[in-house]
This record gives sequence, C-alpha cells and structure tokens, in this order.
Amino acid sequence: MIKGITSVAAIASDEGFDRLNSLFRALGFEEGKGWNDSSGRGAAFLAPVGNLELITGRAPAVPGLLVEVTQLDAVYAAVQGWLAAQSAENVSAAKLTEVAPTHWNSRLFTVDLAAGLQLGFWESENPLHNRPIAVEGDLSAAGKKFAIVVARWNAVITDRLLQGSLDALHRSGCAKDDVEIVRVPGAWEIPSAARTLAESKRFAGVITLGVLLRGETAHYEAIYTEVARGIGQSQQETGIPHGFGVLTCETLEQALDRAGLKAGNKGFEAAIAVIEMASIQGKLAGKN
Repeated sequence: MIKGITSVAAIASDEGFDRLNSLFRALGFEEGKGWNDSSGRGAAFLAPVGNLELITGRAPAVPGLLVEVTQLDAVYAAVQGWLAAQSAENVSAAKLTEVAPTHWNSRLFTVDLAAGLQLGFWESENPLHNRPIAVEGDLSAAGKKFAIVVARWNAVITDRLLQGSLDALHRSGCAKDDVEIVRVPGAWEIPSAARTLAESKRFAGVITLGVLLRGETAHYEAIYTEVARGIGQSQQETGIPHGFGVLTCETLEQALDRAGLKAGNKGFEAAIAVIEMASIQGKLAGKN
C-alpha cells in the first residue's frame, strides 16, 4: 500500500536554495514537479530509494540531509568539479571535507553550500546494503560430488582447462574423492558422456571441457553447434547444472590464452559457475 516517502526540507536562504538545486542537477537527480508563487519556491528531486530516519536523545553527528550513493569517490570528484565551475564568491563560501570512514560501516564526505546548509554524501562499506532480496548461490563445493568431462583432442589445451576446474573445485572445499574425471576422444563426444553422468543423479554438477579450432576442421561451426546444443539439452532435461568450458577459437594461441596464459582459465570459470548453480538449485529445492 505504501508507495513512497517524502521529507520536506526548508532552506533558509534563496542563495542556498539555488546552490542546492544547481548541485543536484549537476549530479543527475531526476527532477519532480516544483512550484514558484508569491509565497515562495519549491523544487522536488527524486531518488530510487527513500528513507526517513527518526531519532531521539543525542543528535547524530551527520548532516540532516544525506544522500546515499554508489561510487562515492566519483561523486566526490563530481562535486569538486561543480565547485570549480561556480563563481569565486560561491567557492569561498563552500566547504568540502575529505572522504572519511564513519563508525557506522560507511564512508562520508560533506559540503557546506551556505550558512546552515550542509549536505552529506555517503556509501555503505557493506556490499549487500540495500540490495534487493534474492536467492544467490554460495561458492562452497563441500560435501558435493562433481563430474568433469574432458576431451583428449588438443590435450595441451584441455589439460590446462582440467587443472583450472580442479583448482576451483578444491579451493571451494570439494574433496578429491568427490570428483570423477571422464576423458573422451574429442568435443563431439562430450555431450553423450555428460548426459550419462547427469542422468545417474550422482553429481551436483557436470563440467564440460574441450576445444575447437577453426583452422583444424572445415565443419567447425556444425560441430560446435551440435556440441553446445547437446550440452544445453542435457542440462535442461536432467536438471543437473552443466559448466560450459568448450573453447571455440581461431588459433592455438587464442586457445592457450583462454586456458590460463593471458585471459583467465575458462575451466576454472566453468567450475565456479557449476558450484554456484548447484548451490542455487539446492536452495530452490529447500535442501540448503
């Protein structure tokens, strides 16, 4: 039933009113409907999230007008830029503090725009602060079994992908005995083995690893399409998460880069994705 909340702040002077309006516009606030008549002026500024804090007893050591932001340092630079664009008189009247930590797990800076008009900008140090409630997976593989299907073709690449996947699993708490590795001739055979493992229902997830190089086969696209389709179909029809670590590259050098040389290890990334999806599925099913 409640749609929003508005806090009305009286600004003591026209000078402060104009400065505050100018700063909010410079920072990109969405403007609401204002008014201007013989009794005074009003300006509305809208934010995605509003908050009304009620206090009693000791007054808080923060400005009465606080703006929560992300990327506080970028906002600080924007306020500095806005001040630099003001007249010399306005700059001398304004007072900008440095960004500093608070005792309430955040960072804050303030700017005095006029006598009695202080504005504070802050950012929470808690990465989950004000995030919408959502089901998210944990990166814990402890107590879960995982299977890895890896192609022998281009072993110089696939062995690197395999080591990346094992590294991710073991770092996430998976015991060595809880990982089953199945080697198949090439990428074409991966979906069949992955499907068999998934249908056994013995594993929380299946990681698929292989590599296809365009220069080695004239039917590169056809093979890749069927491999991707087979792995995706296995995941959808069995309900077991599958990590996709089948590289598709133009050259051997590109594949080496994606197997840990320069651009990260796609085997590691595929394993991390499977661990998270296994956790999500368990939570959705009410198992953890």
